[in-house]
Amino acid sequence: MESKLLYLRVCATLVLVLFAVRGVAQEEMQSKGCICGYPGIPGDPGHNGMPGRDGREGLTGEKGDKEIGLPGPKGPTGAPGGDRGIQGPLGPPGRLGPKGEIGVPGHKGSIGYRGERGSRGDKGEKGEKGEAFAIFKSAFSVGLTAQTKLPAANAPIRFDKIIYNVQNHYDVQTGRFTCSVRGAYYFTYHITVFSRNVKVALVKNGAKIIHTMDNYQSSEDQAAGGAVLHLEAGDKVWLQVAGGELFNGLFADEDDDTTFSGFLIFADE
Repeated sequence: MESKLLYLRVCATLVLVLFAVRGVAQEEMQSKGCICGYPGIPGDPGHNGMPGRDGREGLTGEKGDKEIGLPGPKGPTGAPGGDRGIQGPLGPPGRLGPKGEIGVPGHKGSIGYRGERGSRGDKGEKGEKGEAFAIFKSAFSVGLTAQTKLPAANAPIRFDKIIYNVQNHYDVQTGRFTCSVRGAYYFTYHITVFSRNVKVALVKNGAKIIHTMDNYQSSEDQAAGGAVLHLEAGDKVWLQVAGGELFNGLFADEDDDTTFSGFLIFADE
């Protein structure tokens, strides 16, 4: 198409050049006195000249903006067997289909072989030294024997039957318990009463904490008491008869016991 247009342009240029030459020749003849008649009838067009050489290739134009241009019409469907086209954009998700039936569980696979034992790891770093703490212990349990001589009123009862006194915090000679660890202690006593009334008191450092009394009637009676006390190191606790000889009916033999016990519940920090 471009070569044909170039050809027509060349032909038009040649016609213009011929008319220009003819006009110059007529002017020269008139200037010399030549008498010219009316222009003759134009002759038939000459034969087409030889095609000119191809012009130089033009510069490449700038690439158009893809977003501005309108999309072209959809082309015809290609013949079967052609190359597969580029995949189009992903369409919107379809509607949720009906729930399928529950499948039958598959057979349980066989147990795999036991792997080889791994190599022993490196020895870890030595941990920090922990804080040392002490476990404090203090407990006793004593009783009367049939040969025990009952003390006078308002004096410690000296229990001479040792049931437990590993820490030796109870003194058999004085009948007193001496605190060695500051904290909370529980003291309890169980008394078999015979022949006379009983009135005893749990004493801490000379101060009476609780009293227990039983009026004897017949056969044997029982009396008991107990309390939780907070003690400082060096405090003393004992059991004593209160109220005189008429209230000194404590009794013990092979079948009946009168006991006094105490132990540390927890030590203060």
